[in-house]
Amino acid sequence: MNLTSPSQVKEWCLAHDFHPNKVLGQNFLIDKNALDAILDAADLPSPPTEPPAPVLEVGPGLGVLTEGLLQRGCAVTAVEKDPVLADRLAEALENPPNLTVIKGDALDFAKDGALAGFPTMVSNLPYQAGTRILLELIRRIDLEAESSAEAPQRQAADTIVVLVQTEVAERLAAGPGSKTRGLAGVWAQLDYDVQIVRAVKASCFWPRPEIGSTVVKLVRHHRNDTLSAGDRVLFRRITKQAFEHRRKQLGSIFKGYIQSTARAEELANDDWIALTKGLNDENA
Repeated sequence: MNLTSPSQVKEWCLAHDFHPNKVLGQNFLIDKNALDAILDAADLPSPPTEPPAPVLEVGPGLGVLTEGLLQRGCAVTAVEKDPVLADRLAEALENPPNLTVIKGDALDFAKDGALAGFPTMVSNLPYQAGTRILLELIRRIDLEAESSAEAPQRQAADTIVVLVQTEVAERLAAGPGSKTRGLAGVWAQLDYDVQIVRAVKASCFWPRPEIGSTVVKLVRHHRNDTLSAGDRVLFRRITKQAFEHRRKQLGSIFKGYIQSTARAEELANDDWIALTKGLNDENA
């Protein structure tokens, strides 16, 4: 089956009495150009390496991205929540040796650390839970700060390329002062440089969603690797509190600790880090 052919995708679903689930965010990519853009953005080894480069994929669906990754010589671990799609994936792709399918909820697996250790993640994330899954995977870096030089922990990917709703992509990439600046962007940018790759129209999916999507690339920058585990905990706590009251000035939110007329979206990550360290020094 040509997974970028709308007619063939629809025919398969009808023949197997499969109805895409809106609750699971099942909107299948059916555009070859968008598919190639995602794969190209991932900077996969060319020619392929031996052993194959391990890649994590969340929400493979019918397998269009899975197939593309395998064709580029990757070893793919695909996590699929829908049991029907999980059971069909390997056989539909002719049981490739470099494919591992995990059936279950990627969000639960991410929280448990079961998806840690992959250098690359490439996914068309489900609409409903995509942001939570991504942020949970990114937060695994906090655990690296708790490890020692003798027993280092590799938790989070160095390169992440995901297809998400455009509004999510804009929040992830938003800089200080932007109206779309929020907690997702602040947390993502703590350890990643975030780049908008390209827009993908709603017509590139089946079923067609109500809004368009965007390919976004996150590359780990390592500029904040020296932050302690305690600093990271406090960073997340104060930024969460600030964005929960984003219309208020920081001096009002953190009365007695901070004197500032700025609001949460106005601060750069360096400002939040400086604030975190200052508060930790006060409480030391």
